[in-house]
Amino acid sequence: MTTTQPERTEESEGGLKRTITGRLLYGYVLGDVLGSGVYVLIGSVAAAVGGAFWLAFAAGVAVATLTGMAYAELVSKYPRAAGASLYVHHAFRRPALTFFVTVCFLSAAFAAAGSLASGFAGYFTQVFQQAPVLLVSLVFVLALCLINFIGITESVVANMVMTVVEVAGLAIILAAGVVHVARGDARWGVLTEFRAEGNPVFAVVAGVALAFFAMTGFENAANVAEETRRPAVTFPRALIGGMATAGVIYVLVAMTAALVVPVDVLGGSEAALLEVIRAGVLPAPVGAMIIAFALIAMVAISNTALVSIVTQSRVLYGMGREGVVPRVFSRLHHARRSPWVGLLFSGLVVGLLLVVGALVQLVDPELDLVGRLATVTVVFLLFIYALVIVSAFKLRGTDEADDTYRAPTPLLVVGLVGNVVLLVYVVVDDPSSLLWVGGLLLVGLALYLAERASRRGRDPLAGYDGHDAKEG
Repeated sequence: MTTTQPERTEESEGGLKRTITGRLLYGYVLGDVLGSGVYVLIGSVAAAVGGAFWLAFAAGVAVATLTGMAYAELVSKYPRAAGASLYVHHAFRRPALTFFVTVCFLSAAFAAAGSLASGFAGYFTQVFQQAPVLLVSLVFVLALCLINFIGITESVVANMVMTVVEVAGLAIILAAGVVHVARGDARWGVLTEFRAEGNPVFAVVAGVALAFFAMTGFENAANVAEETRRPAVTFPRALIGGMATAGVIYVLVAMTAALVVPVDVLGGSEAALLEVIRAGVLPAPVGAMIIAFALIAMVAISNTALVSIVTQSRVLYGMGREGVVPRVFSRLHHARRSPWVGLLFSGLVVGLLLVVGALVQLVDPELDLVGRLATVTVVFLLFIYALVIVSAFKLRGTDEADDTYRAPTPLLVVGLVGNVVLLVYVVVDDPSSLLWVGGLLLVGLALYLAERASRRGRDPLAGYDGHDAKEG
């Protein structure tokens, strides 16, 4: 049954003014997607695929963009914050499933923050070579938690400023590629080379599973849907346009890195893009450029990790306020008005991931902690993304208006298949990642059991649609 929605006005039901234009939203999406993923993981992708690893980024962009279309359709129906949890709740009306999706999203944020912290340490130790990696990672997480505790928040404009810094670093890489090609030093054949062993298709799929991490973040844009002008029209254009732009930049950066630096060097580096600078292609002092680029990379990683920490604490705060997890998480500091319990918990979980990773590396020195935590993040997100596409199909014909965006059905089917195939491949290829996934889910289960013991018959997820939902 088709219905119209009252929230399609210049002011949302909650009183938030719709002030974000299409251009601002485009910049916001670009800033969320175009960030630290390529700085952190490009070496791991190169090691998995070979010189043709740009194909992995292209395929990852395609699957993520098709998933973004499902988000765009659902946002045009439900222009409210909450993202995947809200969509799954409307589609299935199963509180346990809604809670599980929320925990998966929270776990993905934990794992992503751990991967980014390790990536930050990789660039930091390129400048300060004697610094202990684990200590740098833990201090980095602590600093982000303290910044959030103080109460510093990022507006859309601030996000765009940080995006300029991130893009500047990638522009330096592209400039190196232009100079390298102009000199006639490029060996174009490397762009079609795959790892010597194994099937090239599986090599690309392995690379896509890692490269997909670099395309995540677009789902955060759903949180500003309430403040976007004409979201049914603006959101699909800005979301898909921002993701496509980020994808083109990623592919060009990957090609540049492959042309300038030997693939085995990229694959063995903890700060792969820094190897492009170290190659000395640009007409500038290499030492100074290395320091400058490392600082840019650390800013890019810090920005993305900061958003991840913000997300974790706010999700815990919201869940605590709704009674989904113990209400202690809904406490705000009396002076700073920051969700200090959620921040403390987030910092402890991410720190524990880093410590466990360091201990595992003592047993298995070959473990790539950045790649492992990125893989864990991707496992959670692929599951969530697939479920969002299914929700889009299930909600077809409901809560629709004349301006509701409808994504092309064949493309959503391709996106669903792509997510499922990648999820199955990641789990089969790296079954040990399920141990990390299970550990994070146990954290969510503990929170669920703690709250359920004191629920007293309340439905903690009724706030998603403003009325009581039946337990399923």
